[in-house]
Amino acid sequence: MPENFTQLFRQSFSDLDSAVSSWKKLAEALGKTQTGSGKRVTGPLHKAGWSGVSATYGFEAMEATESKLGTAQLDAQLITTTLDTLHTKMQAAQRKLRNAVADAEAAGHKVREDGWVEPKQAVDPKYHNDPDYEGLQKQANMGLGGFRARIDEALTDADTASQQAAELLHQIDPFDLDKRYGRANAEEDAVRVAEFAGISAKDIPDGKDPNQAAEWWGDLDAEKQRFYLAAFPDQIGALDGLPATTRDQANRTVLDMKLNDYALREGELGYHDRSNYRSLSSLKERMEKSDTGPAHKQLYLLGLSTNSDGRAIVAMGNPDTAKYTAVQVPGTDTQLENFGGQIDRVNKLQDAAGDRTAGKGRDVSTIAWLGYNAPELNNSVMDDGRAKDGAEDLRDFTHGLRAAHEGERTHLTVLAHSYGSTTAGAADAGGQGLDADDMVVVGSPGLTVDRADQLHIDPKHLWVGAADNDHVSNVTSDLTLGADPKETEFGAQRMYVDTSGHSGYWDEDSKSLENQGRIIAGKEPKNEGTG
Repeated sequence: MPENFTQLFRQSFSDLDSAVSSWKKLAEALGKTQTGSGKRVTGPLHKAGWSGVSATYGFEAMEATESKLGTAQLDAQLITTTLDTLHTKMQAAQRKLRNAVADAEAAGHKVREDGWVEPKQAVDPKYHNDPDYEGLQKQANMGLGGFRARIDEALTDADTASQQAAELLHQIDPFDLDKRYGRANAEEDAVRVAEFAGISAKDIPDGKDPNQAAEWWGDLDAEKQRFYLAAFPDQIGALDGLPATTRDQANRTVLDMKLNDYALREGELGYHDRSNYRSLSSLKERMEKSDTGPAHKQLYLLGLSTNSDGRAIVAMGNPDTAKYTAVQVPGTDTQLENFGGQIDRVNKLQDAAGDRTAGKGRDVSTIAWLGYNAPELNNSVMDDGRAKDGAEDLRDFTHGLRAAHEGERTHLTVLAHSYGSTTAGAADAGGQGLDADDMVVVGSPGLTVDRADQLHIDPKHLWVGAADNDHVSNVTSDLTLGADPKETEFGAQRMYVDTSGHSGYWDEDSKSLENQGRIIAGKEPKNEGTG
């Protein structure tokens, strides 16, 4: 890079611009290769049911390779951002230098090839003995020091940027690229590169205003979006209001990072971590299988956490483009370990809704939302503490769906089962509600309120389903979690169900499932005996 005045003044930076473009293409190619490995190799093998000892070692090897591709992609992105920032800073220094020179020359000064600004002669030198000579010369050259300082500042800016970039590039260690622990080292590099580029994790919105988050993301140029995705995937993946594809990409990175961490510590894992390892491995397998299926059956990972019993948010179909969107909130004892059952439920709900839409399910997105700490089978299920703790997160999520949606407003239905209905009720009762067009609760012990009109949802669009022998609905409602929502005086609408027990509402070929699908599709549920 330029080390003196002449170099900086005349530098074209075309080589640096080409380098940025080349590294950007490499980063994109590595990202596509990592994603493609799941779609073209791992996913089809999972779908084909490859199993046994060879499969176990084969999948482990492929996961290790994908992890290394992820590290390489991040490193390439860091190099791209470093060079791109250097390019920007060098151009800014050059503009500053050229402006200083132009202003100095316009003021009558001569700027030498080494950048030194010479004083100008205001009075003919032969009159240097004139008593006024020195004063006139001083007055004429009053701006001389300023021009020299501006040139020095421009050169210093260029030199500082060049040295900082060189140091950062030196720290991005290619030795890490074939190591499963390399991602951790690359993340440390990301913090330093971010500081150089003027990017901070503190600039990422806190997620309390999904519309603000959507606006922030939309205002970023593509290069900054790529950097945030690569350097801060955990924060980007959790940010309500961002596009589903963006959150999915970020959270899949987080998923791979967590799996990689567990793999490196496999012999030292305690019971909780071993359980998370199994659960996340199962989730990854399911995600990869979906990648080879039709678009409306593909899964989007919109949230992930291993805190407490774990959190996961998975959409079937892209909610940003769906005409009909449904959010399913599960109840008691739902955790990361059994989250696969929730994906099964939203799959059935999407099929049931698809039978009633013009798109036959291609225009429906159903979401399994385990974004709160569902209570265990203990005293926590008898009070609304867990529900109120998760209420704001559920509100932020549904409002985030609205903020990220493209085109005409989607028909949004919130469905909730068991204690999940308590969480959904608390969410809709507080703040600005869930902004849902319909709400369906089944097997509900209460919605934290005494009457339907205490919720934001129109009582005419609040549907309550309860099987005759559902012990939760029949025994625990109207006790500690709010009034019984199936009673006429509550003010909601009864939805006909023909299933039994507390967890039969998703039985195949049942009216219970059909009616939920109809509501998702914006249609009235059917009554008993109607065809």
